[in-house]
Amino acid sequence: MSLHFEELDYQETRLGELSLRRRRLPQTGELDIYEVKLGDEFLMSSLFTAAEEALARLGLAPLAGRALDVVVGGLGLGHTAAAALDAAHINELLVIEGLDAVIDWHERHLLPLGARLSGESRCRFIAGDFFQLAAADGFDPGQPGRRFDAILLDIDHAPGDLLNAGHADFYQPAGLRNLQRYLQADGVFALWSNEPPEAAFTQRLEQVFATVQAHVVEFDNPLQDSRSANTIYVAQRPLAA
Repeated sequence: MSLHFEELDYQETRLGELSLRRRRLPQTGELDIYEVKLGDEFLMSSLFTAAEEALARLGLAPLAGRALDVVVGGLGLGHTAAAALDAAHINELLVIEGLDAVIDWHERHLLPLGARLSGESRCRFIAGDFFQLAAADGFDPGQPGRRFDAILLDIDHAPGDLLNAGHADFYQPAGLRNLQRYLQADGVFALWSNEPPEAAFTQRLEQVFATVQAHVVEFDNPLQDSRSANTIYVAQRPLAA
């Protein structure tokens, strides 16, 4: 049986102290909860995965009926990547992760989804900075400029709440237009946000994409005995682009 609290790994990274923890909470009974902290900040928890999974489901829904090449920005605990493999016919899934430690956790099977994702022939981990790759030659080191059917992003807390101030330009119209270089003619960009829909960001998306929707995803929060919500933005290119 698992300990009530256990630190599975701790590493110094370019962003600070990164730790992976497993614990059990009274509110969750015998369920193991996996958490990632960067310094004193909680980055993610396996207690809340509904919106991460919805990012894949909602982001790929407009492309139903064909085989897809997909990029996931941010590996994390692996829930978006796993949901993408479940939600659609995937040719290849490239998962971009800026912290080598996170890839290492999956490859060492320290996380529940690690064995599945690291052993999945359609899934490839790319160690790199998503935002730097988007500003340069794209997401596939072996095929500069390669286009994808969908790009699903879950790295920053929200378009206005960034892990790194250097990401800010990406969320402006010029950065979003640049991202379109790596999308097929009707490709989809989908984004997870911890905040309610932001009108200003929706308007920026509408300057670049043909269709834009902001989906509110609600889920139970046993820590607060209430409901919480995240936002999934889904923006699709025009067919004529």
